[in-house]
Amino acid sequence: MGEENTRKWEGETRVEMQNTTPKEIWPLISDFCSLSKWVPHVKRCYLVEGVPNEVGMIRYCGTTEFPNEGEQWANEKLLMIDSSNMCFSYEILDNNLGFKGYVATVRLEQIEGEDGGVCGCRIVWSFVADPVDRFTLEDLVGFITSVAQVMAKRMEQSISLVRD
Repeated sequence: MGEENTRKWEGETRVEMQNTTPKEIWPLISDFCSLSKWVPHVKRCYLVEGVPNEVGMIRYCGTTEFPNEGEQWANEKLLMIDSSNMCFSYEILDNNLGFKGYVATVRLEQIEGEDGGVCGCRIVWSFVADPVDRFTLEDLVGFITSVAQVMAKRMEQSISLVRD
């Protein structure tokens, strides 16, 4: 087995949202069992074990978007959640997607305008993973980027509706 197959993959994506603040987005993104609200291909996301939004809890995420393959699913464990720094980390425990090792951290950053005021929010999603048979590293980063973009758009819309 070559070094390329044994080396960990690392990646990061950054998605910006205008006219929102990290404080507005944090309650939405930090609800660990709310993924099905923000990502259309996730049909189910629910608590399997533990206390909601507390370290150690496990969520189930499932989708049926892939024809002829049945439901794609993953059990994911919340490793860390830090409301003051607006970040959380999780790992994929079990799945049928080919992940053997995957740990991600999602954090929010504020975007400052020229006047120094907050003019937006950024989702920063980073990960370390064992290589995945059905992806290249670029494919995985692209997939996570597309998920983060959809999440950001839906969260922006949700915040906009609350304001109106």
